[in-house]
Amino acid sequence: MLRGGSSVLGIVNFITFLISIPILGGGIWLASRANSTDCIRFLQWPIIIVGLVLMVVSLMGFAGACYRQTWLLRLYLFAMFFVVLALLFFIVFAFAVTDRGDGQVVMNRRFLEYQLSDYSGWLRERVADPQYWATISACLRDGHACSGMRRFARDPNTGMLVPEPPEMFYARNLSPIQSGCCKPPSSCAFTYNNETYWTPNPGVPMISDPDCNRWSNDQQTLCFQCDSCKAGVLAGIKKSWRKVAILNIVVLIILVIVYVAGCAAFRNAKRIDNDEPIGMARMTKSQPSRFQF
Repeated sequence: MLRGGSSVLGIVNFITFLISIPILGGGIWLASRANSTDCIRFLQWPIIIVGLVLMVVSLMGFAGACYRQTWLLRLYLFAMFFVVLALLFFIVFAFAVTDRGDGQVVMNRRFLEYQLSDYSGWLRERVADPQYWATISACLRDGHACSGMRRFARDPNTGMLVPEPPEMFYARNLSPIQSGCCKPPSSCAFTYNNETYWTPNPGVPMISDPDCNRWSNDQQTLCFQCDSCKAGVLAGIKKSWRKVAILNIVVLIILVIVYVAGCAAFRNAKRIDNDEPIGMARMTKSQPSRFQF
């Protein structure tokens, strides 16, 4: 039977358990995206770990409140403090590694173009590492990241379905993966045949962009080895991490409030256990100093 501060502390821990659910859900959401698009499997683990730890810690605090185990409550508050620090570190880290890099607007194109030179820091080095990129590009191929690009339009003369014309393709809002990995960069000025089949234009001189030579109409190759593909992956990472980081900011604010309330409830529970009236002043010196703390 809970009473006084213990009941408040039990409610507080139940709230923290509920808070851990969206954190864990954010990590699972990133994991599900990694299996189909970004193929970045290291993204979700910090979030999943924080969510699981918070869930275990909140259950530990709830059990301590139910069974009035002071040592367990102390351990709960100690562990919760480090969970708050870990969550704060992840938020700062997420914004720090995604502070640079945006898609570039191209004339007569609705979709954005992505360049690896726009990104820098730890995240770019991680993605661009040859060994790690081999895993990512293989995952993109095996996951058929470009298979959803194919669209058809009805020919007004024959009434048959044919690949959509270039003007319709250029008006599409492609994802960073589709723009960077499934087509050549617009600067190459290749001739459009369909979404994933392009041919060099003999009348246009080749520019110095190495991605123009890396492009292949082989559906297993496309632009998966292009720097633009790596930039597209980084753009997808940035978008995903920013969403989760914003969610974690809200969770962090709530968690700090819950932690402060938990500390206050724990102090009240100790007073009740000692049969002390709340707010009782206890003199510890025969001649107290002028300043009271």
